[in-house]
Amino acid sequence: MITRQITQRLSTSILWLLIAAYAAVTVIPDAFPRIFASPFNVPAAVLLSLCFGLIHGAIRYGIGNIAVLLALCLGISNVMENIGVLTGFPFGHYHYTDVLGPKLFLVPLLIGPAYFGTGYLSWVLATVLLCTDQRRDRLPTFVVPVIAAFIMVGWDLCFDPAASTIAHMWIWENGGGYFGVPLTNFLGWYLTVYIFLQLFAFCRSRRALPGIVSLPRDYWYQPCVMFAVMALDYPAAYFGAKNVVVTDATGRVWQAGDIYETAAIVSLCTMLFVACASFAVVLLREAQIDG
Repeated sequence: MITRQITQRLSTSILWLLIAAYAAVTVIPDAFPRIFASPFNVPAAVLLSLCFGLIHGAIRYGIGNIAVLLALCLGISNVMENIGVLTGFPFGHYHYTDVLGPKLFLVPLLIGPAYFGTGYLSWVLATVLLCTDQRRDRLPTFVVPVIAAFIMVGWDLCFDPAASTIAHMWIWENGGGYFGVPLTNFLGWYLTVYIFLQLFAFCRSRRALPGIVSLPRDYWYQPCVMFAVMALDYPAAYFGAKNVVVTDATGRVWQAGDIYETAAIVSLCTMLFVACASFAVVLLREAQIDG
């Protein structure tokens, strides 16, 4: 019992440190790029979100189950992204540049872990909002992936225009109405995320999981705070960005300031809303348990 308590406290402390470190390599550098900008910030952010998902997920689902989610996410996202680059389905016609570093076939190695980090958070927040951790019927198996995929696409709505049209991490060859990004990108994202989350839901649907009472309170608050930090990165980028003219692959001209401001608005109304709503659900649920 004492050993378990020590392990819980240690894992809780590590997860809070990961959240703080994530803020240090994303929110702060984007708010003050002249001082803290670094080419290592993006890889560090991906690694930190990956570690958070693995540790947080292992506590509730076990190492084996979270490894299954990781394998599904890495495998399916890489296959879908490579198909997308080669054929244009399901995202639209695009290709990756060398900005994100080494690739597995045609897709940077960082893309898969980035899918996992935010995909796991989206999964947890969906289970919180729907209160499915307290249910043992089969309905959550089909409902949670649907909602979680929407949460995940909300993240892509925030970063894709800046990452492609401004930073040129990838290029949308035919452009698109959303600051150079086409509608098909978000439909493709939804399909990809839904597939690996639905498969994960099938894998764990028959396995018993610890309930809310057996887990430390911080466990449920941490993904809400982590997602809120991710959301606040976009207002920070708007604060620190320069308003320069950028051009997409079709020659269409955009204002970088408009892109950053739109991302800030979208993040506050989607990502931060989901984080705050999830936090409120946990808070009210904890109060009910205490009562």
